[in-house]
Amino acid sequence: MSTSRYRLIAAVGVAAISFSPILIRAAGDGSDMTIAFFRALYALPFLALIYWRRRDRDERPRRSRVLAIVSGVFLALDLAFWHASIRQLGAGLATVIVYVQVVFVALLAWLLLGEKPARRSVALLPLILLGIFLISGAGSTDAYGDNPGLGTVQALVAGLLYALFLLFLRESGRGHTAPPSGPLLDATIGTAAVALVIGFLTEPDFSVVPSWPLHGWLLLLALIAQVVGWLIITRAMPLLPALDTSMLLLGQPMLAIFWAGMIFDESLGTGQWLGVLLVLTGLTIFSVTKAPSADPGQHDVEEINDPV
Repeated sequence: MSTSRYRLIAAVGVAAISFSPILIRAAGDGSDMTIAFFRALYALPFLALIYWRRRDRDERPRRSRVLAIVSGVFLALDLAFWHASIRQLGAGLATVIVYVQVVFVALLAWLLLGEKPARRSVALLPLILLGIFLISGAGSTDAYGDNPGLGTVQALVAGLLYALFLLFLRESGRGHTAPPSGPLLDATIGTAAVALVIGFLTEPDFSVVPSWPLHGWLLLLALIAQVVGWLIITRAMPLLPALDTSMLLLGQPMLAIFWAGMIFDESLGTGQWLGVLLVLTGLTIFSVTKAPSADPGQHDVEEINDPV
């Protein structure tokens, strides 16, 4: 299959996941953990069916599968903070901030795994931080969002948790071959279990009783983002050049802003638009200039680098 064909397939996957914050906002009546739990739960049967057909290609030992499940713990927490940030900051801006996970991944890989980033990448951090400051609405009278400052903090926490999810998921696949649906299935099991426990313990309005139209939106969220979008991306992205991958993934927050403006009339303030430009520009350059992994080729499970 040609590179242009894989590029098109990856673009479809990116377009699919760009609807995640839109569907989350549409399902606004549910608590944060209710949404996280059912997003994972509804995806499990589909991922299990896809994995079952290719289970004979999964060579991961038990430790690797446990690490993948543990990664789902971080994903559940990430989703909770991200859902909360969408309520405060809006679907578009919250997605832009969470995309900062690429910076957190690089920093954590440096601190924990010794994978030092390129100097040019580090030099971009002030630009990205300035953009985040502007998105938070600090000093602005026309900022969008019920509480953009709080939403920005929540989205940054979500980005850090998502980076931990990615690192644990990557570590679970080092040196072992597995179909992409395998690690996704294990991580989704972890997400559903943790969201269920935390929801019952911390959210008075957490509910496992399906209701309409909330669960119609959650079913769409699970199918479009958790299953279709992720599986398409994990299939196509590893076969594309790094520049193509970074540019395509940049489409996720850009499309999210477009959908949010069209569907929910999220009209950003002037400073916030400037902040979006600074963040996305900085992250694009950061993604294509970061140093290669210290041990390339040591894992055969495709990494998932898209935002939630």
